[in-house]
Amino acid sequence: MIELLNTPTFWLAVAQIIAIDILLGGDNAVVIALACRKLPEAQRNRAIIGGALGAIVLRIVMIFFALQLLALPWLKLIGAVLLLWIAIKMLVPEEESAHDNLTASPRLWGAIKTIIVADAVMSLDNVVAVAGASNGNLELVIFGIVISIPIIIWGSKLVLHFMDRFPVVITLGAALLGWIAGNMAASDVSLPSLPAWSHYAAGLAGAALVLMAGMLVKSRQQTGGDAPAESERGEQS
Repeated sequence: MIELLNTPTFWLAVAQIIAIDILLGGDNAVVIALACRKLPEAQRNRAIIGGALGAIVLRIVMIFFALQLLALPWLKLIGAVLLLWIAIKMLVPEEESAHDNLTASPRLWGAIKTIIVADAVMSLDNVVAVAGASNGNLELVIFGIVISIPIIIWGSKLVLHFMDRFPVVITLGAALLGWIAGNMAASDVSLPSLPAWSHYAAGLAGAALVLMAGMLVKSRQQTGGDAPAESERGEQS
């Protein structure tokens, strides 16, 4: 581990994992707020800390199994396709009612359980992305998650503020996921040995694909949203 700390590749991967956790972890702040809203003020911090610790442990376990699966033939290609879809989805606005079905508990352990379960259900995208960025190194995964989870919990409002104010942050994050997806696909064990430059080419292709597909989906959504409004104006006239 000490040797890894001295390599720039290690710190680049850690930076990618932290960026992924922050970009894909915005919903975690919403989940924590909704799960704790019925607790007395004195118990909220304990619920946040307990739920966050449980979510960290469960996410590391999920990533461990994801790393084992990604060592099998073809599964990195499948994971890359899933990650491309996740990245494109990042560029498309979500419905505001996405968390309406999340129930809050008036008890401490109930709130902690809600945070852990909801995080596990919502963390599939995070698990796939982090597994792809870590290059199979679980120590690196743990190091990155331990650093990023406190940022998500206590700095989530600031992060979300910047993401709302500067949409380019989300665009760059989606491009990063596309880059990781391309690298993941190029390193699948079912493929023949490829030159080093091909991984960079695959990463660039993945990032470009995400940006183009995201713009196409958004333009189609805007076109579809404008059509009903125009028909309503025609009926009123």
